[in-house]
Amino acid sequence: MTTPYFTGFKLVLLTFALGLGTFIQILDTSIANVAIAYIAGDLAVSPDQGTWVITSFAISNGLILALTGWLTSRFGGVKLFIWSTSLFSITSWLCGIATSLPLLVFFRVLQGASAGALIPLSQALLLTHYPEEKKGLALGFWTMIVVVAPVMGPIVGGYLTDNYGWRWIFYINIPLGFLSAWMTWLLLRGEKVKIKKRPLDTIGLILLILAVSCWQVFLDKGQDLDWLSSYFIRTMLIITIISMTLFIAWNYYSSDPIINFDYFKHRNFVMGTIIAAIAFLMFFGSNVLLPLWLETEMGYNAWWAGIAVMPVGIASIFLSPIVGRFLSFVDARLVTTISLICFAWTFFWFSNLTPQASIFSIMEPRFYQGFALILFFIPIVSMTLDPIPKSELAGASGVFTFIRLTVGGGFGTSIYITMWSRRSVFHHSRLGESITDFNPLQTQFYDHLHHTLQMPKGTAYQFINNLVSGQSSLLAVNEIFWLTGWVFITLIPLAWFCRPLQQKGETAIMVE
Repeated sequence: MTTPYFTGFKLVLLTFALGLGTFIQILDTSIANVAIAYIAGDLAVSPDQGTWVITSFAISNGLILALTGWLTSRFGGVKLFIWSTSLFSITSWLCGIATSLPLLVFFRVLQGASAGALIPLSQALLLTHYPEEKKGLALGFWTMIVVVAPVMGPIVGGYLTDNYGWRWIFYINIPLGFLSAWMTWLLLRGEKVKIKKRPLDTIGLILLILAVSCWQVFLDKGQDLDWLSSYFIRTMLIITIISMTLFIAWNYYSSDPIINFDYFKHRNFVMGTIIAAIAFLMFFGSNVLLPLWLETEMGYNAWWAGIAVMPVGIASIFLSPIVGRFLSFVDARLVTTISLICFAWTFFWFSNLTPQASIFSIMEPRFYQGFALILFFIPIVSMTLDPIPKSELAGASGVFTFIRLTVGGGFGTSIYITMWSRRSVFHHSRLGESITDFNPLQTQFYDHLHHTLQMPKGTAYQFINNLVSGQSSLLAVNEIFWLTGWVFITLIPLAWFCRPLQQKGETAIMVE
């Protein structure tokens, strides 16, 4: 059965409906990050316990992402999208009225599960209903939405939390989610979809739940518990490895697997997934590290830290529609190479940060990173999904996004924070942790503060120690950004292992 293409105003409405549902889901993955301290205080728990609000959402969200292909074939893409956005609105309301942390975490699990399939579904539905000659334009508009959403998350979250309270970061989803579901139902309700009543592989599902849950807990709690020195973290890692190994073996030989491994028979899918996972690991890790450094060492609040990193989304507003069209006559591998070079250049730029760095000196390289971002997203995912049949697009997109977010988003954040913490300690010990460790210049400055300015010994020492701590943190940040630049350079040869695009104008994009 062929699906009719949409045109004119009806196509605009469909793009808005699908984009809106995707926007609020992506927004919610980052909007709660800045509100953890407020949530913990209001619910009378520690900030460490409050982070379960993020972990619980990520676990259920990642699990449903991996199951998108099975769910789509079982219920149909249109019905699944409408129910997902509706349930996302309902669970957002439940999160907003939660009166305790256990209740909030439970509702966040439901919220993450209801939203898990929205990204691959919206992408697949959009491409299915766009005319062939306008698919590049569809990808551009869709990319613009999903690139801006994670940038806006901390800013919107900070504003709502500061002015209206943390519960409003959830209440904001309610009308937007129902509007997206209602518009999608009006536009696509008449479509008939072939449903395949596939049985659920219970054993495979249990193994996948174990692997995803323990892996996410390992990532989120590893830094707080000092990684492998903690028995709990070691246990989480061991369970992850065992359960994932068993799941891969079981799923491979299952008569009706919940994840289709046939995607990995395609060179482009394998290489594209590897490149995207590594690139997102570095990009998302730096997205967490830079605002954190600005807030802890430069005196920025959450709002201004968000403003400083926001320019990365500006380029996507103007370039997204253009880049999608370019892929019909420009080699996607060349565009990807240009983006990787641009990424490396901006991170080398960031590796020269100084204590006198102004907000504009942060915003400028972030603005150019926006060009790298948009030049990377569309080509790499187009190459990755190019050999995948349209009927398998939602499932392949779900697997791709699951790997990218699990490895890139989750692991990237953890590894960057860990590297920053440990390199800061290293530089602090090298620069001097006590008065006896001070170098001659530090000792001279201490004597000046204590003897000349009559500053008490303890105050003078603390003053110099704070300067050393700030310098140590800055040196660690510069080292990490310098290393990040070189890793982007090493990805360039991998891009050329991909085959050129074959399905001109029928590419697909999946970003968050």
